[in-house]
Amino acid sequence: MRVKCYQQDRGPEESTFMAATGAGVLSAASSFSPLRHGRLIHAQLQPKVSVAARESVPATVLQSSTTTNGGSHNGRLEKRSEATRVGQKYDSVAKSEGESSSSFGLKDYYEQSIGMMRSNDGGPPRWFSPLECGAPSSDSPLLLFLPGFDGVGLGLMLHHQRLGEIFYLWCLHIPITDRTPFTELVKLIERTVRSENHRSPSRPIYLVGESLGGCLALAVAARNPDIDLMLILANPATCFSKSQLQPILPFLEIMPEQLHFGMPYLLSLLTGAPLRMVTATVEKGLLPLQQTVGELSKAIIDLSSYLSVLAEVLPGDTLLWKLQMLRSASAYANSRLHAVKARTLILSSGKDQLLPSQEEGERLCRILPKCEIRKFSDSNHAILLEDGVDLVTIIKGSSFYRRAKVLDYASDYFPPSPSEFKKLYESCRWIEVATAPVMLSTLENGKIVKGLAGIPSKGPVLFVGYHMLLGLEVIPLVSRFWAERNILLRGIAHPMLFEGSNGTIDVSAYDTIRVMGAVPVSGSNLYKLLSLNSHVLLYPGGVREALHRKGEEYKLFWPERSEFVRMAARFGATIIPFGAVGEDDLAQVVFDYEDQMKIPFLKDELEKMREGIVTLRTTTDGEIGNQDPHFPLLLPKLPGRFYYLFGRPIETEGRKLELRDRERTHEMYVEVKSEVERCMAYLKERRENDPYRNILPRLIYQATHGFDCEVPSFEL
Repeated sequence: MRVKCYQQDRGPEESTFMAATGAGVLSAASSFSPLRHGRLIHAQLQPKVSVAARESVPATVLQSSTTTNGGSHNGRLEKRSEATRVGQKYDSVAKSEGESSSSFGLKDYYEQSIGMMRSNDGGPPRWFSPLECGAPSSDSPLLLFLPGFDGVGLGLMLHHQRLGEIFYLWCLHIPITDRTPFTELVKLIERTVRSENHRSPSRPIYLVGESLGGCLALAVAARNPDIDLMLILANPATCFSKSQLQPILPFLEIMPEQLHFGMPYLLSLLTGAPLRMVTATVEKGLLPLQQTVGELSKAIIDLSSYLSVLAEVLPGDTLLWKLQMLRSASAYANSRLHAVKARTLILSSGKDQLLPSQEEGERLCRILPKCEIRKFSDSNHAILLEDGVDLVTIIKGSSFYRRAKVLDYASDYFPPSPSEFKKLYESCRWIEVATAPVMLSTLENGKIVKGLAGIPSKGPVLFVGYHMLLGLEVIPLVSRFWAERNILLRGIAHPMLFEGSNGTIDVSAYDTIRVMGAVPVSGSNLYKLLSLNSHVLLYPGGVREALHRKGEEYKLFWPERSEFVRMAARFGATIIPFGAVGEDDLAQVVFDYEDQMKIPFLKDELEKMREGIVTLRTTTDGEIGNQDPHFPLLLPKLPGRFYYLFGRPIETEGRKLELRDRERTHEMYVEVKSEVERCMAYLKERRENDPYRNILPRLIYQATHGFDCEVPSFEL
């Protein structure tokens, strides 16, 4: 087995490695940083005997091949629906990506975990860097993984490759026979944290802890409030006093060791992870019955083998020691929660059989000053070992990734991978199916064409348009640009989608827009995006248009003076005005903000919501200043169709000096606004000639020509 291990220049005696994981290992007692100061050594080792009957695969470096910009798809069916093309385009790319990034599964985790437990080299706790992580960029932050009850350190195994693209990843391994007390483990981690903070004081250090590791992370953060730490806690064991294991502990202390044999079975099954290995076989898809039965039988045999070996390598005294340490860890961490200043992200499972994790996550969010929670109602205790949980997507969606002291929404961003986009697209695909969007663009000569041929590929480009009701036009817009033109639209969004409002708004509902690159509205963020040659999506009407009142469909609520023309001219950005219509064919506002403010109860709720939200345009006169958050009551309609028209591009290249003049700037601003209104007027007129504007004719057409076909629209 090829392994990656690191060694100080002082000599080989201080280098330790683990063949079972194919990983570079760093002694915890050492203070040097292998990722910065070590030299790479290759060794050939015999693979450990695995638990399940399978061939051992040598560990190799998996170079990241994630593609963020797939090429345009040229299929055989020229008139397939756009929604179908979007999905099919990413099926093959996401599949090939998944074959490399998800090459490890639960079976591999159990085999390598048992191998590490059986090795039992008697050494102290130590750090190792998984080989499959590869090498991130030089300015990437350090992520320290703190293991749970087992102490193996492979809890992030399904995430190693993707995490290795944006982090330096070290995992803590605690040998099965090690008896290091909890407080000493805290000090060990603390020494590493302080050492790395001394080397890179401008970068944050991430502590990812599951179960017991969550207690370790909180303890280290409480003891080091002056260090820039970011905590990610997966079902932390701070609620051990309420655990189902708590009543068992007194019996284990007096129970003869011969009766301890069944406890590892119980603990492992309660985590839910072993059963996932069995059920994953059924969840793979519609396999032939004989193949499904065969794989299911094999998975059950593998599970039985794993549990048998687990009972063998985890003796009763070790189990008792770990449970006692879990109890002391919970008490230690809880007594110091008041001292934790680090920003914290909690991942809580709804079906955790070991701990009341969702209730505990909510409790910690109330206590910790900078804490957010993400709930997974169908997950078990071992949440990081479940296929449907992608830690990198969670980190990006919660705006939890940064490489410096302050989060930079523009540059601390990574585009979605093909598999990420496919998953996000599938969750919102119903909007495209229901509205069958029609995209039109304008060439430089003024000709209107179907599709996005009139959109320049080279940035910076600033799209300025009308915000439809609830902003529903954004989802088809962003997905089509990404799928057809490999263009990522970076939206300028309201700050409440990032910061919430005293718990009245669940910011996790907006994780998708953050994964797709949205940033909070501000002049500095617009400046940064344009400086990065981005394609930026801007709605001058903002919340006032998206949450408009009754009878205000397609009415622009823009500021009187320009807010974006000079910024665009500074970078020579191309401005593309666009209009979008179709909201009046989808729903009608019947109970708006003015109506809600007349009801005392609703008025109090709206005022409470407004207290914790960053208010925009407070000094602006006119209706644009009325940006009060609320949710209008809508009367649904039979879905019509969304229509988009991107106007003729307006170039600002070479006009920087000219557009310093306020009058010339205002003239261009009025030109952009007039073009947006012209685009909407064009679409409202031409859609009257669309025989498939209503969903019923579209369904009949698709029933005749196939549901994968593209439904035609009006003639240009």
